[in-house]
Amino acid sequence: MIDGSVMVTGGAGYIGSHAVLALLDAGYRVVVIDNLVTGFDWAVDPRATFVKIAVEDAGVADVIAGHDVKAILHFAGSVVVPESVENPLKYYRNNTAASRALIETAVTGGVKHFIFSSTAATYGIPDKVPVAEGDPQRPINPYGMSKLMTEAMLRDVAAAHPMNFAALRYFNVAGADPQGRSGQSTAGATHLIKVAVEAAIGKRTHVGVYGTDFATRDGTGVRDYIHVTDLAAAHVYALELLVAKPGESHFLNAGYGTGFSVLEVLDAVDRVTNMTIDRQMEGRRAGDPDALIADNGAILATLPWRPQHADLDGIVRDALAWERKLAERGA
Repeated sequence: MIDGSVMVTGGAGYIGSHAVLALLDAGYRVVVIDNLVTGFDWAVDPRATFVKIAVEDAGVADVIAGHDVKAILHFAGSVVVPESVENPLKYYRNNTAASRALIETAVTGGVKHFIFSSTAATYGIPDKVPVAEGDPQRPINPYGMSKLMTEAMLRDVAAAHPMNFAALRYFNVAGADPQGRSGQSTAGATHLIKVAVEAAIGKRTHVGVYGTDFATRDGTGVRDYIHVTDLAAAHVYALELLVAKPGESHFLNAGYGTGFSVLEVLDAVDRVTNMTIDRQMEGRRAGDPDALIADNGAILATLPWRPQHADLDGIVRDALAWERKLAERGA
């Protein structure tokens, strides 16, 4: 525990709102900053303090000082890979430049601990799977590169200033809070499980399967799906480690170390819903690797974190429950 509060950027978004829940449930004082461009103020737990502001704004310094912020969990940013290819400057502004501004504000404000929402997209198309933290990082899109550049900034800043950090490289985040307090609410989401449960409740007519000729067991792409609640818990453990060992920083894969194909995920949705989702086979998207699975040995060895929700049907069930809740509120 820290003597002060934790600031969560992007805490009104999908993963950020779950991290806020995990921090509050663990007894931390939390202040959320979010510009609400893609987030929702109703997604912020009322136990947290909410400030509507962008991470690059000068006023963030006042939030840090006014709330005695000792640590930052940084989730704010843009996350749609195809959009990053079409509009790279948006990603270098929202992810890289905004992160640079935030890190500078944090250093000036005396923040000692920083946790960064990074991504497996920094690896690009890996030479082998599972992929480990020390494997080559060769992003194939501006999204991955924008995150890798922020990792580099954090490494350099930690070497020059009294701040340590953890960069968690997420694999495919899915599911929703099992208690129904938060979930993925963004319109037009591209994540497979989100898309599939939208189809299950009639928000979509079908699910596109992009590529059936991958070098995998059934020809469709294989990914490592991690429940968002397990991911949020990993951030709390990472924060505790940074506080306990201020001289250490870490890059950690956040995944389960197992993969499921697109068709296996859709089979799980069919099982959970007791219906058959219409699947439309389409051509593969440029740059999609055959498989992307985490070597999670480092996070298991470094943190006391152990997955509690590593069941594909359970992930789908939680995502479906949240989608139905959104439908009830007209979202």
